Amino acid sequence: MMNNQSAPDAMDTQPRLKGLMCGLKVLCYCPLLLALCVPSFAGLPGAGQVKPTKTPAEAAAAYFPNTVLLTQDNKPVHFFDDLLRGKTVMINFMFTTCTGICPAMTANLLKVQEYLGDRVGKDINMISISVDPTVDTPSVMKKYATNFKARAGWYFLTGNKADVDLVLGKLGGFVENKNDHLNLVIVGNVETGEWMKVFAMAKPAEIGDSVLKVAGSK
Repeated sequence: MMNNQSAPDAMDTQPRLKGLMCGLKVLCYCPLLLALCVPSFAGLPGAGQVKPTKTPAEAAAAYFPNTVLLTQDNKPVHFFDDLLRGKTVMINFMFTTCTGICPAMTANLLKVQEYLGDRVGKDINMISISVDPTVDTPSVMKKYATNFKARAGWYFLTGNKADVDLVLGKLGGFVENKNDHLNLVIVGNVETGEWMKVFAMAKPAEIGDSVLKVAGSK
């Protein structure tokens, strides 16, 4: 079920984004997307006089928390520095005891990982974040990832609930009821600032092609 909660304030980035955010609230549920979906303003009066204050990478670094979370291997990672910086990422939300869409979604994303091949873990990171971190300990996440035969480059993240909730909130993925988590994949290129959302149950090739397009490879 899609979460229609009010989005937190988006990152403080280029001035040209301010008028865009209000118009995208219906289309973009993720505050990240509100901040980074940028049209061309080249034809507007005075557009050439506006100088960006931050690059997309700098804006992302200012927006995303560098909170320490735990992978399925119980390895501490800084969310931004270790997983997002310099990467194209695909991020989804799940929990291991989910009997609804999560198993099918994870199986579908495994096919996406196969489609992307050895790019995953190099310039592309796959990230699944638990919306139930109290139950989903690293060992539980490890068993889940192993059952689905997830390979290197796919990070199943959990950790202290407050830390996980902070990251979920920034991504627009925080929910009070875990069963209400988003069934979307957020795809983004941190360096270029290009972000999009894809239905997690779309055809694997369609999701994979979207990732490659955002990565600048298609």
